[in-house]
This record gives sequence, C-alpha cells and structure tokens, in this order.
Amino acid sequence: MTLPHVAGTAPVCPVILQGHFLQMTSILTNTGAMAALQTLRSINSDMETTQNRISSGYRVETAADNAAYWSIATTMRSDNSALSTVEDALGLGAAKTDTAYTGLESAIDVVTEIKSKITASREPGVDKTKIDKELSELKNQLSSIAESASFSGENWLYNTATAGMPTKEIVASFNRSTDGSVSLTTLNYDAAESVMIDTSSAGRGILTKDWTITDETGATMGTYFLIDAGSTDPATGTEIKLDETTTDTEVDGMLNAVEQMLQQLTDSAANLGAVSSRIDLQTTFVSTLMDVIDKGVGRLVDADMDEESTRLKALQTQQQLGIQALSIANTNAQNILTLFQQ
Repeated sequence: MTLPHVAGTAPVCPVILQGHFLQMTSILTNTGAMAALQTLRSINSDMETTQNRISSGYRVETAADNAAYWSIATTMRSDNSALSTVEDALGLGAAKTDTAYTGLESAIDVVTEIKSKITASREPGVDKTKIDKELSELKNQLSSIAESASFSGENWLYNTATAGMPTKEIVASFNRSTDGSVSLTTLNYDAAESVMIDTSSAGRGILTKDWTITDETGATMGTYFLIDAGSTDPATGTEIKLDETTTDTEVDGMLNAVEQMLQQLTDSAANLGAVSSRIDLQTTFVSTLMDVIDKGVGRLVDADMDEESTRLKALQTQQQLGIQALSIANTNAQNILTLFQQ
C-alpha cells in the first residue's frame, strides 16, 4: 500500500517521512506505558533502599550492600566486643589491686603504731607487760587485715598454698596484627612481694619471716619476726614480744626489725600503686580505642540521615511524576477510539 499521490509532489515511503521514522500506534503494545512503568519501578526500588537505610540507620547493612565495607565492619565489631571483655578484665584487676593496696596501707598504719609502742618501751620505768598486751592486739589486727584483703576469692596478702603466691596476670589489651592474627597483652605483678603472712612457709611472709639485725660494726644483734602464724615451716628467730626481762639491746633489735618490715610493706604498697596507675591508664586507653573503632565503623556503614531524607523527598516527587506519566501513557490507547468514531 502506498500513500496517496499529491500532484506536484514525489511519492513518499510509507515508513519514512521527511527523514523521520513514523511511530506506529498499537493497542497491543503500549511503548510509552512500558517506558513509564520501567522508570517507576526504578524509582520504587531506590525509594525502598532509602527507606531501609532510614529505618535501620545503616548504609551498608548486609554483605550484598558492600561486601568490602561489611567485612571490615564485622571484623572490627568483633574486635570491639573483645576489647569490651578486656575492659571488664581490667576492672576486675583494678578491684583486686585496690583491695591489696588498701590492706597494705592499713597494715603500714598498724606497724607504725607497733613501732611507736616498742619505742615507748625503751623509756625507763615503763611497764613492758602492758605494752606487750597492746602489741598482741595490734598483731591480731594485722592478721585480720591480711586475711580480709580478699576480692573474688583472691588474696594477695595472705598465703596458705604450699607453692607460694604466684605471679598475677591481668588481661590488658587485645591486639590484631597486619596478617590477621590476634593476641592478648597482660600486666604482670609478682604477688609474692606483697604477702604479709604465709601459713605454709613463714620465710615468704613479710611479718612472719626472720629479720636478722646487725649493729654498726656488723655484729648480729638478733633475729626477730613479728607474727607467729603457725606456719608449717616456721621462723627460727625470736618473736617480737615484751616482758620485764626484755633488755634495751633486745628492744633496739626489735625496733630495727619492725623498721625493716615497715620499709618492705611501703615498697610493696608503692609497687601495687604503680600497677594500679598502669591499670587506670590502660582502662582509659581501651575505652578511647573502642570509641574510635565505633566511629570508624560508623563512617563505613552508617547512613547519613540528612542525605537520605533529602533523597527520600526527591524520590517521592519522582514517584508522583512517574505515576502521572504512566497514567498519561495509559490514556493514549483510549485515544485510538476517536479514530473509529463516526
């Protein structure tokens, strides 16, 4: 079939007119509606993605969203969980250290009082028997302090084990190397340094072991210990006691022995204080590190709510326009009816 020929013009092709393709109208295939529907589907898909981000708060929620970022975030969240456990371990270690330190601090006060009592016994005319009764009560107080300084079943001042007090380890950090391997770092404290009373071997306790005292010439003035704890392996020196027969030389020896005990207790307390300070610093570092990791993970996977809300508004507008375009495209088929109206 050819188009009607108009006089003075050349015949035209039924398909091409003035260099353009003619668009065929069909009641079976609505290309305009198909294009509008495809656009609307794309808009709806983008809107669903945006709505999921807004509701979950994540830009990368699953591996399908971004496998690399999801993998990094999952690993770092796992590490942060381990660091949280480390933080708990540091808190437990701090509690044990503080308990032992408090016991030593109290013991130093009591030993200082014992030192004063022994010094007072050196004065002429003083009733050494009455002073000894005070010393007995102060010794009982020291025993009570040592036995009571326990936290979570651990006592660093009072030992009953045959093997002695072991070195205490406090989990301090969780480490991940560049090759992916992990490890733990611990803070170590030799608890044997702080043992005041040892019921197994008196020689391991600051207050139960023998202290040999010498004079200025190096001659031995005597060997003394403060508390008899009934140790399996007892001390062999003389217990620090006073009676009317105690000589001034013996008092001087006892005084020097107590002074050495006091210095040992002070050194132990200083070491515990240093460990406690290190634990506080490490706790602060671990807490800060966890916050930094959370921020880093957030930058990778968290949704920007300002951006997503703006995108949602734009998509809602596009959706409305898409629906309108689809509606217009669908009405084109109805226009064909006008071609057949008489």
